[in-house]
Amino acid sequence: MREERFVREVLDRLRARVRLRPEQRLPITKAADVLETTPRMLRYRESLGLVTAARSPGGHREYGERELLAAAYADELERRYQISPSDLAFAVRVLAEPAVAADVRRLGELTRRINTPPPVAALDFEAQKARRLLDLP
Repeated sequence: MREERFVREVLDRLRARVRLRPEQRLPITKAADVLETTPRMLRYRESLGLVTAARSPGGHREYGERELLAAAYADELERRYQISPSDLAFAVRVLAEPAVAADVRRLGELTRRINTPPPVAALDFEAQKARRLLDLP
C-alpha cells in the first residue's frame, strides 16, 4: 500500500508539471526541462533501457507522457534507494530475465543475504518416513 501511494504521488507531481495532451510529444530539450534534467541524462537512461523515446519523421527523439513518467519514476527510485541509473537498469534486467535472477539469487545465498530455500516437501516426507521406520522421535 505504501509503495502504491509513493508511485501515485510521483506520477501526480509529474502530471501536474507536464500537463501534456495524450497525443502531444516533446522534443528532448523540452522534455529535459520538464524533468529538471539534461538531454544527455535522458539519452543515457534510454541507452540503459530505462526509457524509450519515440522518433519524429526526421529521427529526433520525442517524449510523450508515458516516457516522461518512466524517466521521472526512474529518477525518483535512484534518489530513494541511492543507486545509479545503471544499477536500476540491472535491477530491471534481474526482474525481466529468469536466468539472471537465478544467478543473482545464487550469489545472495552464497553471501548469506538471501536464505536458502527450504527443503522440498517430498524430501521432508522421506525423512519423516525414515524416522518412523527407525522408531526415532
